[in-house]
Amino acid sequence: MPDILLEDRMTRQLPAIDTLVEPDRVHKSVYVDPGLFELEMDRIFGRAWIYVGHESQIPNVGDYHQALIGREAVVMVRGDDGKPHVLFNRCPHKGAKLLAQPCGNAGRFLRCPFHGWNFRCDGRLLSVPAREGYEDTRFDLRDPAFSVRRVPRQQSYRGFVFASLAEDGPSLEEFLGGIRLTLDNFCDRAPEGEVEVAGGVFRVWQRSNWKIFFENLNDTSHPMVTHESAVNAARAEYQHRGDGGQMPFQLHIIEGNGEPYDFWGALEMVAYDRGHSYMGAIFTPPTDPVSLGHQAALEAVHGPEKAHEILSVQRHNSIIYPSCAPHTSFQQLRVIRPIAVDRTLVEIYTFRLKGAPEDYFQRSITYANIVNSPSSNVMPDDIEVYARVQEGLATDGGDWVSLHREAGREQGDGNGRYTGGGLSELPMRNQFRAWAEYMGEEA
Repeated sequence: MPDILLEDRMTRQLPAIDTLVEPDRVHKSVYVDPGLFELEMDRIFGRAWIYVGHESQIPNVGDYHQALIGREAVVMVRGDDGKPHVLFNRCPHKGAKLLAQPCGNAGRFLRCPFHGWNFRCDGRLLSVPAREGYEDTRFDLRDPAFSVRRVPRQQSYRGFVFASLAEDGPSLEEFLGGIRLTLDNFCDRAPEGEVEVAGGVFRVWQRSNWKIFFENLNDTSHPMVTHESAVNAARAEYQHRGDGGQMPFQLHIIEGNGEPYDFWGALEMVAYDRGHSYMGAIFTPPTDPVSLGHQAALEAVHGPEKAHEILSVQRHNSIIYPSCAPHTSFQQLRVIRPIAVDRTLVEIYTFRLKGAPEDYFQRSITYANIVNSPSSNVMPDDIEVYARVQEGLATDGGDWVSLHREAGREQGDGNGRYTGGGLSELPMRNQFRAWAEYMGEEA
């Protein structure tokens, strides 16, 4: 492929990838060019490990959960071998979509609604009607070509299921690298060492490019600006109550966005190779009865020293590039599904920590409703700004997007880990470093 120009599927010429990303800025076309978006589907989402779902979403044989890997519709199904299997949602006969609902139970086998071909829940062809019609043909019940195709690779890490459309590449653990500690701590906070999806899901359509959402997750210079009205409303409500007591949790998690720049600058910002990153926790371990009850449950299993070690890992948003963002403090997981160059679907899941008190889970639900729900006082601010960014980038007002804040000040350890100040745009620069590496490689 030429170094100067790349051709997309529409034969329209695209700018060279190595001209779009510089150490402290990126070209606006990475957000608005449909051809580049299509290339992302092949070179990023067609190669990286992409989050599909959690094993707890399919507890029984035949349970399934649908997902997207780039453009590809896949389904995670619990087989009769007790294992999750990630399959393309397509019948090998006429190509019909096998499962239509977002989730459910398919029964003991998958049945195509068109001609009644039946498949085991691991995708293997089980039976076809009128089988005598296939005698003396090239049809072979044992030929994998007549089974539901599996994704080339899938792997689970502590119940979190990822899949890759690439036949080869780094293992999941190698891909995750240092960000694995986020998933470890996510589960270790459960007294029984396991978590499960509970409480439903929020699905939010965003009128913006998927990278804008990802960049904002660890952007600490926007909260006091973007969420000013929500912060002011929380403070006004607290003052209206006039009791002078501790600010209620529901108001505190909104009002916290109004902290000054010094507060955000004191946080830790950490990035890893392949685009992953996290920011230090905004809410330090509180001493309220709900938190103390959770701590007591951990201590009952692990003892005080181990419980303290688990709770001392404080991370706010973590980014597992390019598909999901765990939040360990409040047991949330946001999943990013790019739909078009200017359309993104974000799914927000809450998790229950097995063995933790019920009121600890209810606090996670409260956080999700107040901060991450489409009707909250917080998320609509972000979605509105994302849309404005998308619209502004489509104008002729300039060609470049600045990533200059604290550029060049980050420190690397030589092993793929980088640290910066709490206001640094290190996570954004790190994501585009990974973006350029994925996009610049030959397919």
